[in-house]
Parts: sequence; structure tokens; C-alpha cells
Amino acid sequence: MLLAIDIGNTNTVLGIFEGEEIIKTWRVKTDPRDTADELWLRFRSLLDGVAIDGLSICSTVPASLREIRHMVTRYFDGIPTTIVEPGIKTGVPLLVDNPKEIGADRIVNTLAAHSLYGSSGACIVVDFGTSTNLDVVSPTGEFLGGALAPGIEISVEALAARAAQLRKVELVKPRSVIGKNTVEALQSGTIYGFAGQVDGLVHRIIDELDRLYPDAGPTTVIATGGLAPLVIGISESIDFHEPDLTLTGLALIFERNSN
Repeated sequence: MLLAIDIGNTNTVLGIFEGEEIIKTWRVKTDPRDTADELWLRFRSLLDGVAIDGLSICSTVPASLREIRHMVTRYFDGIPTTIVEPGIKTGVPLLVDNPKEIGADRIVNTLAAHSLYGSSGACIVVDFGTSTNLDVVSPTGEFLGGALAPGIEISVEALAARAAQLRKVELVKPRSVIGKNTVEALQSGTIYGFAGQVDGLVHRIIDELDRLYPDAGPTTVIATGGLAPLVIGISESIDFHEPDLTLTGLALIFERNSN
């Protein structure tokens, strides 16, 4: 069994693969203060005796990545391990000014999106996490860059912290766009506002892609990330929802580095 681990700023997502099929996933909070031993205790309780014969890991949190290296050395010694970092074969050319700035998760998502949906055209990955990332993938699988915006939850938290009469609300779709009370107004502005932001950026990106690749097929827009369900069905530009996109990419990278 392959254990794929995606360590994000807010959550850590784990998935078990049997061959190419993902059979179990978990989402837990990320705490950069966790030690290698604490990480092992948490992961061991989730794995519940599953025999792991490979690991594939990416992280956007340096402190957590350091400790997970220690955890792998101590508790998974001898098990083939791939950590997405410089020197690892991903097959993703990074056509940006400074490739070292690109988070490992964005590279992994690029590979997975192109593998799943890039057979006829470009892709846009919209990752709804701590930040909202729009990653642009060329028809040949290159990472072209993208757009970054504040995430849904941190935007709500910042608004509640800075506005005396506003507060955090449950992030659900309100009964109408025109809110009849403060809670509904905040929900409308958040849910429909972020969907509109994504749609606007996607349309502008597609216009640029059409000029760059006039002979390519239509661009596919894929949503992923823990907060994606909030805008699925509201956004007009999202074609597919792939909650396990990063885990799928990690499995692909592990395979490429095992041959």
C-alpha cells in the first residue's frame, strides 16, 4: 500500500492507494509544532495496522516537513519514500520567473490535472485552501503560473476581526443572494463573492490561453481543496471536482521515481 501525505498550511490530507485506486483518505489539522513522534502517533492511529510499502509526501510547511523526515527515518526505515523537492522527477516543466518559489502542491496538482484531463487542451486547477490558488497548465503539461488570492476562511476571519458589528458565520449557501439579515448578507458575500472571483479570473485566464494556444481544445477547470464544496454548483466556470487531486499527483510522482 502507498501512503500519500499532503501537508498544507491548515490541513494535512492522507490517502492510501492500492495500485492506482485510492481506498481511504483522512483530513487532519496541521500543527507545525508537532514532533516526529507526535506525527507518528497520529498517523499510526489512522492507519490501524495497514501495511505500508511506499510513501509519497509534499509539504508547504517547512517545520512540518522537517519533522516528517525524522518520522520517516525513525518509523518507516527502509520503505521507499518520495518527497517532492528539487531533484525529484515530476515531469512538470516550470515556465515561471523563479521555479524555486513554486509550492510543491502546485507542481503535484499540475501533474495530476494534466494526467486526468489534459489530453485535449489546457487545464486550470482551482485549489480552495488557506489561499485560493489558480494554477494554469499548458496543453503539454507545463506549469505556466497562475493567480493567488486570500482563502475563504481567512477572509471571513479577517472581516470579523476588523469590523465591530460583524462576526464569523457558518459558511453555507444562503436562501438568496440578497441577504435579509447580517448572517445571510455575510454568507452571500462570501459564497457568491468567491465564486464570482474565481469565474472572473478563469475567464481572463482562458482568454490568454486561447491566444497562446489557438489550436488547442477547450480548457478544463478542476476544483480541489477542502473548501471547494462551498462553491461547487455556484461557480459557473468549474467543470470537475477532484477532492483527491493532490494525492493522485503524489501517487504519480512516486511511480515516476520508483522506476
